[in-house]
Amino acid sequence: MTATVETVRDALELDKIESHLHPEGSFDVEAHEVPTGREEIWRFTPLKRLKGLHSDVELVAGPLSVTFDLPDGVRNPVVEGDSLKGVSGYVPTDRIAARALAAAPSTNTITIPADTVVDRPIAVTVRGDGGGQAIAQHLVVTAEPHSKATVVFRFAGSATLADVIEIVVGDGAQLTVVNIDDWDDDAVRVGHRYVSVGRDASFKHIDITFGGDVVRNDTTATYAGPGGEAEMLGLYFADAGQHIEHRLFVDHTAPKTKSNVVYKGALQGEGAHTVWIGNVLIRKVAEGIETYEENRNLVLTDGCQADSVPNLEIETGEIEGAGHASATGRFDDEQLFYLRSRGVPEAEARRLVVHGFFNDLIRQIHVPELEEELFATVEAELAKNVLKAN
Repeated sequence: MTATVETVRDALELDKIESHLHPEGSFDVEAHEVPTGREEIWRFTPLKRLKGLHSDVELVAGPLSVTFDLPDGVRNPVVEGDSLKGVSGYVPTDRIAARALAAAPSTNTITIPADTVVDRPIAVTVRGDGGGQAIAQHLVVTAEPHSKATVVFRFAGSATLADVIEIVVGDGAQLTVVNIDDWDDDAVRVGHRYVSVGRDASFKHIDITFGGDVVRNDTTATYAGPGGEAEMLGLYFADAGQHIEHRLFVDHTAPKTKSNVVYKGALQGEGAHTVWIGNVLIRKVAEGIETYEENRNLVLTDGCQADSVPNLEIETGEIEGAGHASATGRFDDEQLFYLRSRGVPEAEARRLVVHGFFNDLIRQIHVPELEEELFATVEAELAKNVLKAN
């Protein structure tokens, strides 16, 4: 085991916290009871639609293809066995994560060497072929000290997937990770992402979810040293019958750290359901930190439901600032009236309002080709319902 891994694990050996929002972790699958839906962390999730991922369906390594487009100098060996499971300090806190790590026979890795600036995005495409089997997967991304890179994960096709992605951002490194869930309509994914942010390092995570029947992504950020920054941005669009759930946990485990969480979602169609849970824990050692979390939801048609639950747990008063905001609403009638009074047709007015809702978030991605793709995807989603409104 490398010194970097040992340092990360040592930094995360903190006092256990008593909280119903953060269950005690274990790699032992049997240490996690099969959820019933009455537990706080499962009460929003439609367990019957998870195809047994939470209980006892067999997990295999395929059928799933993983392809890499790597710039020069970036390494991605496949590591067999269990040696990298928990390399970031991650310990599974739910049964699906524990089952995924136990079943994955190997780990796909991406390593950005120290002091390297990667001049184009590292692209990873994960595609299911609809084979009907439930799949387990484990990936590790390591940005070594003082490196700089962007990694784009794209999930597509048809699959039932339980996966864990561990991310280690070394001291002084700058890493952006983009996650795009663009599944076929029948796909189910329960994903876990865990990042350790090093001293004076910066991490940006961009979570984009459009496709799938049920997508539940659980993302945790921790700090392995003071001065680290984490920015977590999300954009999602749920159609009729879709369940899209994002669970965020920022664990301020070091002083002088920062976090900023902004997620925006839109819903349309009967039975569209989104869930956003934002948890921030400020530990006693985390003096001088700054944190803010925000979730906004725009309901475009009748028959939708958006659940939004921000949480702050503060164990020290010696902080620079902490806050949260959450709002769910329909189209702003005043905005629509203003546009229509100036001769803008209703469908075009609705389109402009939704694009304005997402615009500032998309522009923060700073990957131009991806920004244009997202604007086009939002347009395609709107064409399904909103632009047809009378």
